[in-house]
This record gives sequence, structure tokens and C-alpha cells, in this order.
Amino acid sequence: MEMQVVQRARETFLTGRSRPLEFRVQQLKSLQRMITDRQGEIATALKQDINRSQYDTPLLELIGLENEISLAVSKLAQWAAPRPVEKSLLTISDQVYIQPEPLGVVLIIGAWNYPWALTLQPLVGAIAAGTPPCSFFPLFLFFHSCVIFSVTLDCKLRGTGTGRTGSTTRTGDLMRIADTPLPGCSLILASPMRGAGMSCTGLIETETFSRYLFYLCDFGLCVHRRRITWGKFVNCGQTCIAPDYILCESSIQNRVVEGIRQTLLEFYGPDPKSSPDYGRIINQRHFNRVMALLDGYTAALGGQSDASQRYIAPTVVKDVPPHARLMQEEIFGPLLPIVTVSDVDDAIHFISEREKPLALYVFSSNKKVIKRMLAETTSGGVTVNDVMMHYTLNSLPFGGVGQSGTGRYHGKHTFDQFSHHRACLVKSLGMEGVNMPRYPPQNHQKARKVRMAMRTPLVDFSKGTYIWAVTASIVALGLLVALIVILILAAGVSCTCW
Repeated sequence: MEMQVVQRARETFLTGRSRPLEFRVQQLKSLQRMITDRQGEIATALKQDINRSQYDTPLLELIGLENEISLAVSKLAQWAAPRPVEKSLLTISDQVYIQPEPLGVVLIIGAWNYPWALTLQPLVGAIAAGTPPCSFFPLFLFFHSCVIFSVTLDCKLRGTGTGRTGSTTRTGDLMRIADTPLPGCSLILASPMRGAGMSCTGLIETETFSRYLFYLCDFGLCVHRRRITWGKFVNCGQTCIAPDYILCESSIQNRVVEGIRQTLLEFYGPDPKSSPDYGRIINQRHFNRVMALLDGYTAALGGQSDASQRYIAPTVVKDVPPHARLMQEEIFGPLLPIVTVSDVDDAIHFISEREKPLALYVFSSNKKVIKRMLAETTSGGVTVNDVMMHYTLNSLPFGGVGQSGTGRYHGKHTFDQFSHHRACLVKSLGMEGVNMPRYPPQNHQKARKVRMAMRTPLVDFSKGTYIWAVTASIVALGLLVALIVILILAAGVSCTCW
């Protein structure tokens, strides 16, 4: 079934049907209508599947999707237009530009933790780039969301394919035949990538088993604890850019725990299990995996669980050794370890000696500390004095670096990722004298002319530069005319007085 979906998308691409901008805009608007019309059903399905609050789904997934589509519709003509580049003396009369064109069939493998955002956001960019997408929901996702996804997308989008996949072998086969795969956050990515032989023309990937680092140097503000607690425990901790652990000085560790305790009481009440705003673990296997990470530790906060509901209370663990299992494996659940460091230098060393994280969060009012953390560490993205909010800006690229991911998406960055940037030079048949020195027979004089021509600095002949040049010329001409008039009038006055 999956192969048929990919084949149908490839046939659409070969017909050229997905290339016209009008078709792309029509598809994007159909997708937007679908999200608007089905918001209530989508939120209800996710409430049934993972007990997510009906108010969280629009906030965490749907509003961002609508913004992404609106941006693509309004900017598509600009993104897809030829992009003029600088010219040399040898090409001064020629057309030189970069033309974005569709790469080919795009394979999008969704992720279960934010299924609509992580499946449809790249879908928006794929449609905008003119690449027929094949979108697959993960097998982990439950019945209700999959039904809405498959029915609505198949009805609304023409020339695309949808399905459901969970087998690593099958996923590898799909990646081999797709031109540009985009796996979502998944613990099984390494296997399908090896199976696919990495024979892809492009790849966007965010790995969830790398570390997402967080450094805290002061916990005195209520705003700090609210933002941190929300970012860690929203969606029951199943967020690929949630803080995986806290680095803080030992002197403030107890204040950190107390601040989180107060905030959890404010957010979810005395019993998070009965709160309509607190979610559940996706399935029993992940419930068992997360609970196993707590073996050997005493929770400083939380720790309660109920296997029958896949419920794990918001949990904080203090004084976790850096080499503990809890620090080596992706948590992807409501467990928050705290690792103590002696100072900023120790925190930077801790971060730098490990794999580059997908996200880094720095909480500090000290500008020097912030500057050092930005300059001396690296990560896929970074947010200062908040968590996860860099993901909400479609003007910023989202992606990892090194082991935490490959490629980037959001807004124009998705369009560019799914486009081949074709180098175009359209030569004029005139001005052949400029080209004569490159033809045989060669001599010292010709070689000198060619060297001079090729070493000429590149000149920007883009539309903006042209407009500024014309404007400057008009202003200069106007000033010259004004000066001449003033001189004539001055000469006339002098003659009259004489």
C-alpha cells in the first residue's frame, strides 16, 4: 500500500501537474480549509488518543500550521521567482540567476507526539516547492487521529499520498524510492536510514535520542519556573525539544525543586492525574521504558504512576550523576533530572564534551553569561530565558546539528530544503569581442586580458541595486540642474547691480 502511495506521487510529479504556482496555492488553501473546518475533531481525537487538553492542540499544533500556510500562500511567488546574482565583466550583458525548482517526490514520516504539526508543517513546504508529498502517520498513533488524517488529506489534496507506517524495513524501502525523505522525531530512524543506504537527494531529520541541554544560573523569578515547568511537562514530557535535564549550581538545587513544585500545583492542582490539562504516555511500551529509567532513584518530587492509565506524575530527580542511565538515554517523558555544576565554566564544559543538542535553553539575567553560553556552545537552536519558543517562529530554521539532526525546515527554509537551486546563465550572442581572448591561438596579451576580466570584482545587478542606482542618478541630475539654475540666477543679479 505504501509503495502505491509513493508511486502515485511520482506519477503526479512526472506529469508536471504539481509545478504551476496556481496549483500549489490551491492545494495550500485546501489544506488550510481542512484544518479550520476540522479543528474540533482533531482536538477531540488527540484527547481520546493521548489525553491532551483540547485547548493545547490549537496552541501547540494548529495555530502554527495555519500561520505556516498563510506565509507560504502570501510569499510563494517571491520564493519561487528567479534570484539574480552578481555578474562578472565576462557576463555583464547576460542573464545570471538561481532558479528554485522541485527536487522530486518527498517522503514525510510523521511523529506521534505532535502528529499534525510534525507531519503537516513539512507538507506545507513540500507543496509550496512543487514536490508531490507522501505523508505517513506513525504506527504508534491511535485510531481516532489516523482516521481523520487519512480521510481529510486524501479528500482535500490531489496528487499526494497518505498512509500509516511503523515497520523499519518498510520505512527503509520508502526512503530508497523517495527523492527527499523527511523523517519526523522517531527512535527508529537509525535503522531505516541504514536500510535505505542513504541514497537520497536530500534529507531533513531531527533525532530525539540526542540531548537537549538546559543551563540555569538563577531561579529567583516566578517567570523562570513557569516557563521551565510548562516546557518540560506539557504533552506529558513527550516533546522533542523539551528540556531533558537541568544544569544548576548545587546551592540553588533545592530552590529549583521547590519552585517546580509550586508551579505544578498552580498548573495541575494537588493531583495532576485528575487534571484535564495533564496528558498520558503514548502506549504501554513507552510507559514501561520511562518507568525503568527511574530504577535506583528516589524522586524529589512526584514519582507516582498508574500503568492502567499510562499515567506518570511530573517527576524531578536531584543529584543525578552525569554518567547515569537517566542521562544517557532519551527520556521523552515527565522525568526531569537535575545535574549540579560548580559554575558557568563547568556548565559549558559539560555541554561541549557531549553530542550537540537539538536545543539549548539559557536562563540568566547576566548578559555576560548569556554571551558566553551562545559563543562557547553549539546546538540546533537556542532560546534565552524561555523554552521551545524558537520553534514557533517560521522565520527561524528548525533542525539539529551533528547527531541531533540534518537539514532544516519552517517557512522559507522548508521551501529551500525541498527545492533544487539551479544555476542559470543565459548568454548573449553580442559583445563577442569580450570573449575573443579566451579562444586559441593563445598569447601573452590574450592571457593578460582574460586574467584581468576574470579578476574583476562581481557586480550586483539585482532589481534592488538597479532601482537605487536609477534613483541616485535622478537625484544627482536634479541637484546638478538646481546648481546650474542657482548659478544663472546669481549671475543675473550681479549683472543688474552693476
